[in-house]
Amino acid sequence: MIGRIRKAARRLGTAHLRRTARSGSAALVAGVLGLGSGAAEAASAAQPGQTVGLPVGAQLPVGLYFVNTSSFGVRDTRPVGSESNINLPTFLWATPWSLFGARLNLAVIQPVVAASARGAPYQSGIGVPLMAAQLAWKLSDNFGVSYLFGGYHPVETRFVIQNASLSHRFAATYSGDGWNLTANLLYGIYLDPISPQGGVYPDYLNLDLTATKKFGKWEIGPVAFGSSDLPTRFPGYRRQGQIAVGGLVGYNFGPVNLQAYVTQDVVERNYGGRETRGWLRVIVPIYKEATNSAAPSPSVTGPASLARR
Repeated sequence: MIGRIRKAARRLGTAHLRRTARSGSAALVAGVLGLGSGAAEAASAAQPGQTVGLPVGAQLPVGLYFVNTSSFGVRDTRPVGSESNINLPTFLWATPWSLFGARLNLAVIQPVVAASARGAPYQSGIGVPLMAAQLAWKLSDNFGVSYLFGGYHPVETRFVIQNASLSHRFAATYSGDGWNLTANLLYGIYLDPISPQGGVYPDYLNLDLTATKKFGKWEIGPVAFGSSDLPTRFPGYRRQGQIAVGGLVGYNFGPVNLQAYVTQDVVERNYGGRETRGWLRVIVPIYKEATNSAAPSPSVTGPASLARR
């Protein structure tokens, strides 16, 4: 293992991490869902921005929820842009059980990805699946916090991240007077920092922010997210990062809730260009225990926060 790491480090130092590959499908999918391509470097296993719009700190009514967050993005990797489509189908079970005074939630997420780097033919496949448990505390009628712990399991799809990693999520939500004010911090740790193709998988931090207001069945407001690779032990590694802002519109059809939002990078580092991404989310309660109708809608976190809502 040590020899393998040293060999990879020498390769990274002399080749400066093959930035061309990073700017292609790796940065494309890696920057989006933490997926990499070939020997390229990668970013977070959790797609930055995937929990935007979800009150992931709030306590859900007991029930089983299906949530799918689908997004399509174009990164300005000139002269030809890079594209990616990411789908995050999620099943979330808000159990009737309590632990340490919090409601226990269980979630599973299976990403499905398609990407084209700089006009190249599309590649598609499954991404690293997440299995996680979340504890959600209701601290007052309008304020809650949650902690999620889970693991991304390895896959053999070569153009995405392949290695296993751990995911920690810390969220807080204020939901009074129709507001959804939520901050969700995602911290990821790779069990092995070297991909099967010799690329680097850095640990990462993501922050998803939501500030929406409901007007009857409508929901509207600004959203933002940021992501950053954490320092690695590999000299010459070029850390990736981004900050994106946008706006969200949602409509509650009754049992089914739809949300759409558009985000655009205002800052990017080592991705090869800024990205514009459109998002669409559907939230379907498969079964929900009859409770207060004002209870927050599902907080499942895209590959991620279990609170994906």
